[in-house]
Formats: sequence, C-alpha cells, structure tokens
Amino acid sequence: MSVDVKDLLGHTPTQLLINGTWVDASGSETFPVENPATGEIIAQVASANSDDAMAALDAASQAQYEWSHTSSRERSTILRTAFDLVQENSEELATLMTVEMGKPLAESRGEVAYGGEFLRWFSEEANRIGGQYSTSPEGSLRLLVSRRPVGPCFLVTPWNFPLAMGTRKIGPALAAGCTVVLKPARLTPLTSLYFAELLRQAGVPDGVVNVVPSASASSVSDPILGDSRLRKVSFTGSTGVGKHLLEAASKNVLRTSMELGGNAPFIVFDDADLDKAVEGAMAAKMRNMGEACTAANRFIVHESVAEEFSEKLALAMKGLTCGNGLDEGTTCGPLIERKALDNVAAVVDDAQQRGATVLCGGEVLEGKGYFYTPTVLYPVPTDARVFGEEIFGPVAPITTFSTDGEALELANDTEYGLSSYVFTTNVQRALRCAEDLDAGMTGVNVGVVSNAAAPFGGVKQSGLGREGGVVGIEEYQEVRYIAMPTE
Repeated sequence: MSVDVKDLLGHTPTQLLINGTWVDASGSETFPVENPATGEIIAQVASANSDDAMAALDAASQAQYEWSHTSSRERSTILRTAFDLVQENSEELATLMTVEMGKPLAESRGEVAYGGEFLRWFSEEANRIGGQYSTSPEGSLRLLVSRRPVGPCFLVTPWNFPLAMGTRKIGPALAAGCTVVLKPARLTPLTSLYFAELLRQAGVPDGVVNVVPSASASSVSDPILGDSRLRKVSFTGSTGVGKHLLEAASKNVLRTSMELGGNAPFIVFDDADLDKAVEGAMAAKMRNMGEACTAANRFIVHESVAEEFSEKLALAMKGLTCGNGLDEGTTCGPLIERKALDNVAAVVDDAQQRGATVLCGGEVLEGKGYFYTPTVLYPVPTDARVFGEEIFGPVAPITTFSTDGEALELANDTEYGLSSYVFTTNVQRALRCAEDLDAGMTGVNVGVVSNAAAPFGGVKQSGLGREGGVVGIEEYQEVRYIAMPTE
C-alpha cells in the first residue's frame, strides 16, 4: 500500500502534546525537520522551552495518582489497543519514518513491527505484576512485598529508531502505572508525534503521556531533571550525553536507565560457516545504514579465513543500492545529516592513511542527500579510528587474529559493552566466548539480537538497566515492604 507523503505530512501533528491537548510552544518557536535523502525541509515542529517542559511535568505529576491506581487490566487494554492502532497505521508510520530518518521503507516497516511488539509485550506484562508473602525466619513477622510505579518519568529517545525507542520506554512505563514526559530527538520528531496521537486514540488519559520536542535539549531536560516531582529518567543516546544526564539525575537521586554507545565486535572463527557469517555481518552492520548502537563496529576474523570472508562481504556490500528510502529497490538510505556523513568519511580516510585497503565503497555520493557508499576495509590496524570509535555508518573494518584468546582480547579492548557477535560451529567455543565477552548481549551465529521479549542493555560505558523482556517493567517499579506481626 502506497501512502501519499504530502497528505501524511499534512495530518501529522507538529505541536506539543501537554495534558491531552495539542498546543503551540509557549514562545511560538519552531524548528525544521529535514529529509536526509533530499535535503528538503518537510515540516516545522513546535520547539518546547523551559516553560513548556514544566507544563508537561505538571500534567504528568497531576495525572500520576489516578493512573497508578487504575487496574492493571485497564492499562493492559489501552496498551493492546495502541498495538492494534500501530498495526492499522503501519504504512503511515513506516513512510513517515523513512521520510524524516532516511532508512529504506522495508526497514521502516520492520521497525514498526518490532516497535509494536513492545506495546503488545507490556500489555501482557501489566497483568503479571506480582509480589511476595512470607514469614520472617523467626516467625514473628509477616513480610508483604509489593511493586509500585516509581512515578513520573522523563523519557529521551534517539533519532535512529524513532518509533521503537519510544514504544520500548512508554510501553513498560504505562504498564507499571507511570506517567511520562517524552522528548523525541530533534532530527526525527514526527514519528513520535504521530505515535502520541495514536496513544490518545487508544484511550490514554490526559496528562499520562506528554510530548515536548525541542531544538534545545537542555531547555527541556534541565528544568525537568531539577524538579523533585520527577522520579525516573530513561535515555537512549551517546555515552557523553548519558553521563551528563546521570550527573543531573544524581541531584534528586532519580532512578535511571541508560542505553548508551556501542563498539560491537563481530568475531569470525576459522570453523565458521562463512556464508552464514556474511549474512549475519550484513544484518549486524547494515541495519539502519550502520546507524545503530548494536551495529557491528569491528570485524575480528581468523587469519586463515579473513581474505575469503572479506571478499565475500565486499561482494555483498557492492550489491546494495543507495538511494531515497521511498524508492523501490533502495537497500541503503542516507546518513542522518551532513555532520554524520563528514565523520564517516573522516574515519575511512584515517584507516586508509594507516594502511587499510578499500575493497569496496569509500566514497561520498555527490548530489542531494547525505549518502556514503557501503564500505569494506581490509586489513585495518587496530589503532585506526574505526576500531576505537562508534562509526554509525555503512563501514566494515576487518582485522585478523590467530588464537581464541587474542580474539577475545581485541573484542574486549573498548570502554563499551553493548552488543557482540560470534560465528563458529563449535558450541563450546561459542558459549565460552559469550561468557567471556564484556557485553550485555551476544549473538551466536545471528546478526540481529533485539527482541521485545529479551532484556536489552549493556555493561561498562554502554549503560545501566535493561529494556524489554520480563525485567523491562521492573525499571519502572520500586519495591515496597510491609511488616505485620504474626500474632
């Protein structure tokens, strides 16, 4: 089904959502949203300031008591209705995402399906909130333990997965009984605003979900984080910004969930099925044009198969077609903005200067949009920037190893620890690596690990807490304990 883009943009909200009403920013300021495939300005969105931020928190705080005392069945039903509405509007959401973010339409459809699952999953988890009843070892006390919502939450989402990162936070927050203020990314606010309207249609009460896009992140985050009524902040984005938010959150001792940067190793052992490894590499590297925190960032390949793997991967990368994500046949969209394009070009140039060979790609495409050709570099010295920095682009740098211990040492030589990937046909080796890798998630012979039913998160400087899975709702709950005498 094809969607008329002009008509879609015409009925997508561009205002702030505060206390159930779409309103202009109090200062009447707006900011532009650009299509990265064409450079065209597709919308002007209301830019929230500090007054708007506090109005949103006022609404969330006022709605918190009543929302926390709704039945789990009611919250579950609303989330399930939201899931159904996402499915009914899947093509509109996918088209909007492609227009403002750039990913091919097929990938946007995949994100809609993935993002929707968090609504369905947490609609079910809402009814499974439990507690504990026991007696003390001495027999003198009855111990009653319950889980209660933490309270109003501030949710900050990134530009690269504008729907899924919202549903992954809003789903468990609402299921637990928390109200929220959402600040979507400046580069991709439209998908979040469209989704917020679907939540209104699903029956979310006024004030429970508030959305405040802004050209100035600090204008929104600083006053909200400084207010004692806020009880939790959840952020997905760079480690640098995450550290700043953690520092601000410490002043009011807020609950925090931080899903930060990544530098994922992709290890290919000498016994790996190379065709499957290449298939996994394409999924792990090229999803979202490489603009994903889970993207394979460093390819660590056994020296005996490195040349063959590199040639096969380069052949697969050459088969991708760069273009506007709305065009049929496009398999690689643009990078999000000029700054991102310049950074990818710079790290490739650095690798070449250090002796790496470009097997394919390595070029900025001239013309409209921010396109960089899918690139394979081999061999790449480990002191190159592409091994120490998160690339966030369609570049696969390959280095070699000779022993299992060397592979693990190279893989763990980073301050990050989000995702990792291992390809081998030896089950014992796979399990040993998964246990020894400093990563919150490991894919064994698979290139995509994300799933609504699984805990998503990292170790080291890749973050704190987990999203999704049975533990996802616990991030929005606090444990309460009641003691009663047995006699």
